[in-house]
Amino acid sequence: MDQLHQQLQSLRTQLAGVIVGQQDVSEQLLIGMLCRGHCILQGMPGLAKTMMVSTLASLTDLSFRRVQFTPDLMPGDITGTEVLEEDHSTGQRVFRFVEGPLFGNVILADEINRTPPKTQSALLEAMQERQVTVCGKTYTLPEPFFVLATQNPVETEGTYPLPEAQLDRFLLKIHVSYPSRSEELEIARRQTTDYSFHTQSVLDVEQIHRMQTMVRSVVVSDHVYEAALDLVRGTRGEEGNMPAEMRRMVQWGAGPRATISLLLAAKARALLNRRCHATTEDLVKVAMPVLRHRIILTFNAEAAGIDADTILCKIIESTASLRHTTTESPN
Repeated sequence: MDQLHQQLQSLRTQLAGVIVGQQDVSEQLLIGMLCRGHCILQGMPGLAKTMMVSTLASLTDLSFRRVQFTPDLMPGDITGTEVLEEDHSTGQRVFRFVEGPLFGNVILADEINRTPPKTQSALLEAMQERQVTVCGKTYTLPEPFFVLATQNPVETEGTYPLPEAQLDRFLLKIHVSYPSRSEELEIARRQTTDYSFHTQSVLDVEQIHRMQTMVRSVVVSDHVYEAALDLVRGTRGEEGNMPAEMRRMVQWGAGPRATISLLLAAKARALLNRRCHATTEDLVKVAMPVLRHRIILTFNAEAAGIDADTILCKIIESTASLRHTTTESPN
């Protein structure tokens, strides 16, 4: 535990040398890495989403692939395809598989909502099964394998919203917000001077595998399991536990995969805070990124300008098993 914590602190220090602020975002990215989960980052352009992902990959000694999703991107452009080659020694023609950019450890799917559903769906098998099927043959992707996608929350022209089945494959949906005034001042100073920071690799593949194994060894008490169930089932109107004013706002609540993701993320956060046991406070801290993309709102909510975060805040506050944990608002 001490060794793991020291390595993660070193990684955070290295990341802070490149990225100003965004501590919550970096913590959630580390949680996704420890849980072998995929993350989707949502924020306005210019908030260093791409730089954060590429820097994290360089610090962990993992192969990094960036795919710019565009309306004309085809599934074979990311999974790879078979090409016909002639063997000059025998004169025979044979098919050879050429790997696509998915054959890497960290895959940055930049502006994932700008490509049609046909290409978006090509990621489903890779994200869930960690393999791709091309021309009837299955190819295993390298381990570890993370898909870190970005999308612009405002621009909707020429975009294709991700289907719910694919959104559910993302462990976390991370909101990247504007920096504070002091952070923006530091960003301006760094970018307008000759400031440079040379990063060094902190973790290798074997160490990452060891950390991922430790996550499942974190102790979870029965009351934490019950609290996780209360929170997830509280997003479903048919359970009868949701506040009355919220039932008109939520069309579909989170499924069982949300409970699993919530508990795994809480375990990973406990490790990041040098603890061998997860608490209900961990549940509260990871509830927003785990659940915000797993509930479907009604037209009434959209017409009233209410988003998923507002509804989740009220559900967390009304969950009795979480009331005594913390008075801070979740991220």
